Amino acid sequence: MVLGESFKVALRALAANRMRTVLTMLGIIIGIAAVIALVSAGQSAHKTISDEIDSLGSNLILVTGRSGFRLEAEDAQYILDRVQTIVRAMPVIQVNSEVTYRSSSRTVQLMGVTEDFPELRAHPVEHGRFLLPSDVSGRRKVAVVGKTVVEEVFEGRDPIGETLTVSGQPFTVVGVMAEKGESLGTDADNVVLVPVSTLQRMSGTRYVSALYVQVGDISQADEAVALIERAFNSKFRRSDTVNVSSQKQLMDIVSTVTRTFTVLLASIAGISLLVGGIGIMNIMLVSVTERTREIGLRKAIGAKKRDIMIQFLIEASILSGIGGSIGVVLGTLTTGILARLGGWAAWTSPSAVLMAVGFSVGVGMFFGLYPASKAANLDPIYCLRYE
Repeated sequence: MVLGESFKVALRALAANRMRTVLTMLGIIIGIAAVIALVSAGQSAHKTISDEIDSLGSNLILVTGRSGFRLEAEDAQYILDRVQTIVRAMPVIQVNSEVTYRSSSRTVQLMGVTEDFPELRAHPVEHGRFLLPSDVSGRRKVAVVGKTVVEEVFEGRDPIGETLTVSGQPFTVVGVMAEKGESLGTDADNVVLVPVSTLQRMSGTRYVSALYVQVGDISQADEAVALIERAFNSKFRRSDTVNVSSQKQLMDIVSTVTRTFTVLLASIAGISLLVGGIGIMNIMLVSVTERTREIGLRKAIGAKKRDIMIQFLIEASILSGIGGSIGVVLGTLTTGILARLGGWAAWTSPSAVLMAVGFSVGVGMFFGLYPASKAANLDPIYCLRYE
C-alpha cells in the first residue's frame, strides 16, 4: 500500500470515530499547551528580571556596610586606588524625601550622587545637564529630576532653572533624566538627584548608604569583589566590614532559580504528555481489536506486516500531530494570558515549541508502536474468523 493511500485510510478511520479521536487528542493538546505555556512563562520571567537587573547599570558592583560598620564618601577613592579593574566608584546616599514646587508636592527617592551616576547606572540626561564635579566639591544646591517628578510635581512644565524645595531646602533644577520606567518593582523616574556632599551637609553626617562600583568588563566582577573585600579587611583589620555583591552574582542566582523553576514546571507538564501518549496507545489497541477482520482482509489480498504497521503508526502520528498543533496555538495564547497577569512581556519560547512538538511526535510514535506491532503480527486466518 502506497504511503498516500495509507494516509487516506488513516483519516477515514479516525473520522469514523470523531468523538473518540477528539478525546484521544485532548491529552496531547493539554500536555503540549502546558509545556509551552509553563516553559515560556519561566523563560519570560527570567528575561524580564534579567532586563531589570541590566537596567541597574553596566558591570555594577554594590558595596554596603555591615555589623555596625558605616561607609564614608572617601572609601570610593580608597578602593579605586587599590583595585585596578575598577573604572569608577561613587558614594551614594539614598533616602525618601518630600519635594515641593509651588502648591505641588510628592514623596520621591532622593539620591546623593556624583558626576559618575549616568555612566554607572546607564541612565543618561535627556534635557539640561547632569551634576558637575564642581557641584559636588562646592556642595551646591542643584538637582536633576526624573520624568515622574516632571509630570507630577512640575505638571509637565520645563523645570530647568526652576526652584524645587527638597526637605525644606531650595534647589535649582539643572537637568531632566531620560525616562527609565519601573526597575525591580520601583519607579526609577520618581527620583531627584543632588550632589552627595550637599546631602551629607543637609543630613549632618559624613557617612553614605553605599558605594556603586563599575568594572571594565563583567568577567572581572568576581575578582573585583574579592579584591574590594580584601581592601576593606586590610584597612580596618576586620573580616566583617562590608557586603559586596555584583550584577553577575545576582544574574547567576536568578538564572539558577528560574532554570530550576522552568525545569520543574516542564516536568510537571510533561506528565500530561505521557498521559496523552498512554491514551493514544489504549485507543489504538481498541482500534486494532475493532478492525481485526479488516486487518485479515488486507493480509489476505497481499498486505505485508510492514504495510499494516505503517498504517497504524500513521494513525498514531496524525493523532499526536494534530493534537500537538492545536496545543501549540493554545499554549501560545496561554503564554500571553500568563504574561499579562504576571506583568512581564509575552514571549513564546521557540525552544519550548520545538521541544513540545518533538516530544509530541515522539510520544505518538512510541505509544503507537506496540498497537501497530500487534496489528501487524495478527494471523490472517484468525482475523478472518474473528467475530
